[in-house]
Amino acid sequence: MNLEGVEKIAEAVLYEGYMLYPYRPSSVKNQQRWNFGVLYPPSWCNQASSDRSSMQTECLLKTDSSTRLTVKIRFLQIVQRSVAQVISLTADPFDTPLPELKSVDRLEIRDHVYQPWQEAVERELCYDDLDPADFATMPPLLFSFPGGKSVEYLRDEQGTTVGALVRSWKALNGSVEIRSLGSHDEVVKISVQVENLTICDSEPASVFDAREAILLHSMVSAHTILGTENGEFLSMLEPPVGFEDQVAQCQNLGTWPVLATDNADAMLSSPIILYDHPQIAPESIGNLFDSTEIDEILSLRILTLTDDEKREMRQSDDRTRRILERTEQMPEEQFAKLHGILRGLSPIKENIQ
Repeated sequence: MNLEGVEKIAEAVLYEGYMLYPYRPSSVKNQQRWNFGVLYPPSWCNQASSDRSSMQTECLLKTDSSTRLTVKIRFLQIVQRSVAQVISLTADPFDTPLPELKSVDRLEIRDHVYQPWQEAVERELCYDDLDPADFATMPPLLFSFPGGKSVEYLRDEQGTTVGALVRSWKALNGSVEIRSLGSHDEVVKISVQVENLTICDSEPASVFDAREAILLHSMVSAHTILGTENGEFLSMLEPPVGFEDQVAQCQNLGTWPVLATDNADAMLSSPIILYDHPQIAPESIGNLFDSTEIDEILSLRILTLTDDEKREMRQSDDRTRRILERTEQMPEEQFAKLHGILRGLSPIKENIQ
């Protein structure tokens, strides 16, 4: 079982919608974060019935006594980045200068503009070497990521501390419930339920502020990867003959599993609709976070941004900076490959009357 290729597909799912073209925080499209597969705290879902706090994957796995299962849960946790200006220096008991900070909407230092933004860190839970016969009654597996805060001080040309980037993230709590249920012909139904159990009692002043705030307590772009040793997953889109009813009885909530490898030893359960055996096009040189557009159009549009727009894109987020640098350095022959390719032809069946 090699999940490396699956994780490349999963990374595209993980960052879909992270920042949309034109990749600037000031753009209207990026004024409110938007992602697939968000698991909100239960208290929020009680108010917003269209949102969910859990997702469930069910699929079929052909097993024998040596079959082992790996389950990976991946998601992004939002990190709030604020910008602060130094207004005075105070001293602690050890006479170390401590900057007194004041939050600002914009700070320019040495031709670099700093703005608030919601960054993200990757989170992963991995449960491996599982025997499907053992977790028919396994209790829920609880997990927790503690909250935290970091301060990155900013200095001017003279080396004086004049500002800071303050990053903060909330505690996240949840559970993973893995179940197996025997079917027939040595096939079992695997069920993986992921739930956000974070308690959140904050009450922001407006609906917009509320959604911005609740994302800090949420699991963003959540998805599940399942891998097996000495086993074989069955397609949920084109089930083998005789397993149509078993597939129909699987309940997938907020996500849908597809075969992720040619030898059927891995499943990717994604909040984005995919077909079996999804692939990253070999012509693509990197993620663009906005697959409502094709790579060629997005790349050409990035190159037509003004110098000020490119500056904001470069300075707003490390991930979007890499997109800009990669696009500007792309060789001409690589651009030609993005225009399209004919991968194969299929004969047209004659319509016989």
